[in-house]
Amino acid sequence: MKRAESQGHPGQKILALDELLVVRQRLRAQGRSLVVCHGCFDIVHPGHIRHLRQAKAMGDVLLVSLTGDAQIAKGAGRPLIPEELRAENLAELDLVDLVYIDQNTTALEMLEAVRPDVYIKGREYETNNDPRFRTEREAVERGGGRVVFSSGDIVFSSTALIDSLGQSMDPFHSRLMSLLSDPGLDEDTLGEAISSFRGKRVVVVGETIRDTYVLCDRPDVAGEGPMLTLRPLETRCYDGGAAIIARHCAAMGARPVLITALPESEEGTEIERRLLADGVEVSALRLANTIPEKQRFVVGTQKVVKVDLVRPYVLDAAQQDQFVSLVAEGIEDDVGIVADFGLGLMSNQTLRRVCKTLKNRCDFTAGDVSGSRADLLSMRGLDLLTPSEAELRGALRSFDEALPAAAWHLLQETGAAEAIVTMGPEGLISFDPIPGESESDEPFATRLKAEHVPALSGAAVDPLGCGDALLASASLARASGASAQAAAFIGAAASCVQAGRMGNLPVSATDIRRLIGRLHAANLTFAHADVVDAALQTRRVS
Repeated sequence: MKRAESQGHPGQKILALDELLVVRQRLRAQGRSLVVCHGCFDIVHPGHIRHLRQAKAMGDVLLVSLTGDAQIAKGAGRPLIPEELRAENLAELDLVDLVYIDQNTTALEMLEAVRPDVYIKGREYETNNDPRFRTEREAVERGGGRVVFSSGDIVFSSTALIDSLGQSMDPFHSRLMSLLSDPGLDEDTLGEAISSFRGKRVVVVGETIRDTYVLCDRPDVAGEGPMLTLRPLETRCYDGGAAIIARHCAAMGARPVLITALPESEEGTEIERRLLADGVEVSALRLANTIPEKQRFVVGTQKVVKVDLVRPYVLDAAQQDQFVSLVAEGIEDDVGIVADFGLGLMSNQTLRRVCKTLKNRCDFTAGDVSGSRADLLSMRGLDLLTPSEAELRGALRSFDEALPAAAWHLLQETGAAEAIVTMGPEGLISFDPIPGESESDEPFATRLKAEHVPALSGAAVDPLGCGDALLASASLARASGASAQAAAFIGAAASCVQAGRMGNLPVSATDIRRLIGRLHAANLTFAHADVVDAALQTRRVS
């Protein structure tokens, strides 16, 4: 074999064992020596290059054999790079003449077959008593070759490098990587759960709110005094409160019914007409009130002023009974969601009656609150509560104890089955009681399973409505049979989608799928082009 023959297309350097033996015979006939290096070569680092350069200087032709994927036992996730790509990487190096993928646990069989003139090992093997290396050395020397140790003047460890990369990660990123490697959170499993949202019957109970964004030119200081001056450029109005929760459910494929209060005027009729066009059926208690409105004045993406144009509801006893009757009407539903925004539509007693009615009507129930006047502790007996940490601590007047302890007390106080507590930029934690441990006298930590899901967005464009998107998606996921952890992850994904938008817009099943797909694709993964194309086709069809 001439030197030029080993410098062709890199793929031509990668040989099977029978091809390798033919080349070896040719080298002997030409009187040329063969040098062999063997290893994993998962990450080709400077230590590898130095090692290969020294090996190349020991003979005429350098063969690098690498351990096949099935035989690498260096921990979870190893090798990082599949054997075919590791071989291609080595073949691209001008230093390397031949590459062989060894599917055995050691290089012994290959060494006995090719009988190299020189076998190069790292300096660390000079004092290594590993019986596997000892048998390799004996085979080389038995075939007339020599075992030479490289200088070891530059030492790198692929395993140590990979471990250090993991340790240097932001802890939230490291946690996310751990979650994405969980089989229960793989893309297919989560996708099946999201597909199960379709057709689910959902009843959503709560106030309808108008969220108004007034987009303004850059602010100035008023001439008559030290006060902010804003010049409105555009006004955008969004359905908020329970209405956006129902719209989320519809966009995710469910069939929601919104039970709320609406004005007796044309304004109420228009809202009902608009929601119906978006797939939300409306059952409304007609009142004299106008729609509660919350105005936010925005410069760029920064909210600078909020104005609450809210006149609290005041329902008499008959109206309260009528509202509860609306909740009790209709067929049984798969999911019941109650949201209290503290605007007076549901008194403490009415809220408890609504929760009890939903329990009788629905297979799975969930609730959340928003605002200082909302009553989290009156949401009794629901399957899932999704408060923020501030809402949880405020309801319990618990500002010093650990969050898991506060979550446990919430479950005890309300009789809820589980909770997802959101923590803003720190993500969320799913709290799920361990079966059979609720009556234990042991500390709460042994009775409660907590799963942290870090925030999936680097920075929120607009946090408004993130909790509503989480409530809708997590409730649908749990009602569809997803685990508590999977439901929390899907909820975090929906919240992330919402946080990336300005304004209260419905999050669709497709939005959640795409985000989960991007998260999984961001991992260090490899697939052939035809596999990727097939996956894309499948997603387009679904």
